Amino acid sequence: MPIPVILDCDPGHDDAMAILLAVAHPAIDLRAVATVAGNQTVEKTALNARRMLSLAGVTGVPVAAGCDRPLAAPLEIGDYVHGESGLDGPAFGEPSVPLDPRHGVDLIHDTLAAAAEPVTVVAIGPLTNIATLLRRHPEDRERIREVVIMGGSTDRGNHTPYAEFNVYADPEAAAEVLGSGVPTTWVGLNVSHQALVTADVLARIEALGTPLARVCVELLTFFGSTYHETWGFPAPPLHDPITVAYLIDPTVMTYERVGLRVELDGPHTRGATVADLHRRMDWEPNANVGIGLDRDRFWDLMIGAIEALGRAS
Repeated sequence: MPIPVILDCDPGHDDAMAILLAVAHPAIDLRAVATVAGNQTVEKTALNARRMLSLAGVTGVPVAAGCDRPLAAPLEIGDYVHGESGLDGPAFGEPSVPLDPRHGVDLIHDTLAAAAEPVTVVAIGPLTNIATLLRRHPEDRERIREVVIMGGSTDRGNHTPYAEFNVYADPEAAAEVLGSGVPTTWVGLNVSHQALVTADVLARIEALGTPLARVCVELLTFFGSTYHETWGFPAPPLHDPITVAYLIDPTVMTYERVGLRVELDGPHTRGATVADLHRRMDWEPNANVGIGLDRDRFWDLMIGAIEALGRAS
């Protein structure tokens, strides 16, 4: 049976690819998409989610804009990576998918309430929407099977030397979700940096020859240019779709169950995730933390999704 999923995101080039994978694969039953401020403002991330669903030819999945700022800190956006629109690179027309009038948090709550079974939440932006949901509707803890999160790192960070962007953007929210009692699996930079969009990957996508494939190449080429300019990467890492790939095929990623904390107070380390991989602390294991990636299996899933949607459109 397909896994019922709510996608909470901030598109973003890698979020855009995660949307395509989620709608293309029969193992995923995408029930709703909520967006949050992160890679761009929430108005732009909602527009970008609608653009990608429209491009994929998907109707019937509601999209709503959620929280426009973090719980406690000022908003910082990732425009230095994703550009003025949040999806710089291609030229997009007006999306055919409408904006749901509900607040994104209300959309998540309503979708959970309507489900006959617990739903998996895939959270690939700052965790503001999910923390707000659990504050407003603590009963929803029982309606969430798991939150699969793109966030954190067992190594260094990217937005700051030790903090990954999604967690840094709202560390209070990340800490609340981690401490909520809802099961969590974390896909950090140490995993996603194993999913580089190398020249051979771009060539495989381009060879598909469909309009969707061309848009994907344009998106990933822009993404690669900002990654090279900012961090010197020869090829950019495609973070967010790993969360969806892991749900489709759990052998894509190996993980360890460890004690995990979110740093809130360090002047140089705020937003860092601290994973007790070597069991040095007296911490009860409280999260699944990604360690390794089957790169070939991941790219077969991702490129297969682009191919399938391109054939259908």
